[in-house]
Amino acid sequence: MSFHSFCKLIWESLEFWYYAALLILVGLLKNGQLQLDIMSVCINYEFWTMMVALGFSEAVSVRVSNELGASRPKEAKFAVAMAAMTSALIGATFMAVFFIWRRGLPRLFSDDEEVVDGAARLGYLLAVTVFFSSIGPVLSGVAVGAGWQLQVAFVNIGCYYLVGIPVGVLLGFKFKLGALGVWTGMLTGTLLQMAIVLVIIMRTEWEKQALLAAARIKEVGGKNEDQPLATAACREDEQMDTANDETYMQTRERNRELECNEQALV
Repeated sequence: MSFHSFCKLIWESLEFWYYAALLILVGLLKNGQLQLDIMSVCINYEFWTMMVALGFSEAVSVRVSNELGASRPKEAKFAVAMAAMTSALIGATFMAVFFIWRRGLPRLFSDDEEVVDGAARLGYLLAVTVFFSSIGPVLSGVAVGAGWQLQVAFVNIGCYYLVGIPVGVLLGFKFKLGALGVWTGMLTGTLLQMAIVLVIIMRTEWEKQALLAAARIKEVGGKNEDQPLATAACREDEQMDTANDETYMQTRERNRELECNEQALV
């Protein structure tokens, strides 16, 4: 197993252990059995919708890594934008479903009215969580495709275990919000993790990442057949930009001369 694959395994495990830790915490609450039933229903629905996001995550991971390896940074950036927008649209659809049927959906798991009522109250947060959980895995997939597995692992540790769980414990036990408080802590950690990864992606210099990907290919003895074509394309773009700049400057100088002549005539 390579180092990057091991890092990916670590951060994926940290994410699923996070949910397991939250279920354990909910079981320690007052009336823990009821709270655990409510939390389990909501987490099951979140995991169902997350399967779609995980599919997009793997797809965009492969696409980004292939585009960077082929020295096509613009295509990689375009793939990131399209995957993020598509997953956001799907997440918004899921969110609307859970908002509308937040009382009917829990009945598929339980006939206990207390469980249904509790899950319905938690349904608002569940709907918001489902939306962001549809985007978060896609952003993480981009990070994997770009080779940032180690950075994402550290981000997950900080956001989930140093922020999410403590906030959940504080709200659930100290402020006696029960499963609602624990879920709020979980959502806080998830939002923070997604925000950090999003900032990293937005500040990424994709041309530089393409060069790093090419260097990694050379390290393992591979050959990038698209590199000469990509380099030539980049040079053509630079030449076109230079020509456009020169044309713009010439036009600007002519306009200035015309203005000066008009003022002189006046």
